[in-house]
Amino acid sequence: ILMVDEKGKNMKCLTFFLMLPETVKNRSKKSSKKGNSSSSSSSKLPPVCYEIITLKTKKKKKMAADIFPRKKPANTNTTAVQQYHQQNLNNNNTIPAPNWQGLYPTIRERNAVMFNNDLMADVHFVVGPPGGTQRLPGHKYVLAVGSSVFHAMFYGELAEDKDEIRIPDVEPAAFLAMLKYIYCDEIDLAADTVLATLYAAKKYIVPHLARACVNFLETSLSAKNACVLLSQSCLFEEPDLTQRCWEVIDAQAELALKSEGFCDIDFQTLESILRRETLNAKEIVVFEAALNWAEVECQRQEVTATIENKRKVLGKALYLIRIPTMALDDFANGAAQSGILTLNETNDIFLWYTAAKKPELQFVSKPRKGLVPQRCHRFQSCAYRSNQWRYRGRCDSIQFAVDKRVFIAGFGLYGSSCGSAEYSAKIELKRQGVILGQNLSKYFSDGSSNTFPVWFEYPVQIEPDTFYTASVILDGNELSYFGQEGMTEVQCGKVTVQFQCSSDSTNGTGVQGGQIPELIFYA
Repeated sequence: ILMVDEKGKNMKCLTFFLMLPETVKNRSKKSSKKGNSSSSSSSKLPPVCYEIITLKTKKKKKMAADIFPRKKPANTNTTAVQQYHQQNLNNNNTIPAPNWQGLYPTIRERNAVMFNNDLMADVHFVVGPPGGTQRLPGHKYVLAVGSSVFHAMFYGELAEDKDEIRIPDVEPAAFLAMLKYIYCDEIDLAADTVLATLYAAKKYIVPHLARACVNFLETSLSAKNACVLLSQSCLFEEPDLTQRCWEVIDAQAELALKSEGFCDIDFQTLESILRRETLNAKEIVVFEAALNWAEVECQRQEVTATIENKRKVLGKALYLIRIPTMALDDFANGAAQSGILTLNETNDIFLWYTAAKKPELQFVSKPRKGLVPQRCHRFQSCAYRSNQWRYRGRCDSIQFAVDKRVFIAGFGLYGSSCGSAEYSAKIELKRQGVILGQNLSKYFSDGSSNTFPVWFEYPVQIEPDTFYTASVILDGNELSYFGQEGMTEVQCGKVTVQFQCSSDSTNGTGVQGGQIPELIFYA
């Protein structure tokens, strides 16, 4: 093929001699020896065709996306595209219509059509445990480009030429999520499959998908799943996720220990939690959680959940529970009557509480340090006047946002400005109108301008960059202190807190002055 440009200059001359049978090649060689005298034999050869192609010179190469800018497809094309994608998801692909390539302007979109598609598939995977398998098609080249493990599997020195590969340790939904990322460059994660997807991404070394799974888990982290995710993060060697899990478990320890997920953790994770110095929980709650775990562990080991078997599965982890640090009532009415302790252990612990000469114990007798709460004070001064701050059942409210995850444990509130007095306080924390935490309690003020803490039952998890509403309804002595010279932004250690007025406030509290002078939190 002779190629020339628009000005008639020769550019390239390419000769193609492809797919010719051996007999044709041999005849061609013989005819070249005979020259013109062998014209009769050469007439049997296929005719030689020449074609001159005019090429337009281009200053810059353009990709398909530049040539075909993305536009909203017509209804017919949209229907076809949706049909192909639905077929891909349902794993019942049929051969696409002729010229299906014309529906997609970019190589990325055309490549995505091959996702979970039998068309041109050169390998199949039988994924899932026995009884729950799913047969999924694959294309070796695409898989090898997306994963070094697949590259070694198909093109490495020890590659095996198998048409079907069994993968019993990966869930089909997780494997499909990984294939969708490799083929379509799309990350589609769900709460019920993200851990399995993370396992698949780790196994086949797809680091960007693994990072997306970890980010998904971090954003969905709560007291309900923190213990399970702690166990998994250690298994997957994800130190950042492990640290986030510990932050939640420390701050919301009692909620985490009472969650169903706590009973699903492995023994090593149980030991690490029971050993935790900063666990912010009553020891009786730790004790009860350990017994609940032991009961479920007996079921996993298919043994009867008797007292003896519970103690057996707990093993030395039982002595990590700091029973001597419990309140005496908690021990007498709880641990002492649980049956999990021997008679000698029970007697020794009672002596530990009461005797001047305390016996030696196998249990840890030093209280946990827990977490030290931080206080964010939003006023620069406080005051009181003759027409003091009045309540009368009205709501004082303020909105706030933080730049990192924290756990609100309670509020610091003002008290009486004319001597000691008792207040009743209903505190509440909301996000977009949804109540996240509330409590009704009483506190005693000594007449000073200090703030007095009022606590929620459990610390409330606060996510960054979202405004929450803190509210309080006070009932008590109306001669009260109030804050003034309020700040819209306060730096508390590594946490920045922003404040803005709330429409729920019906008693005068705002950014510049009023009540709710302090937020008490763990970070």
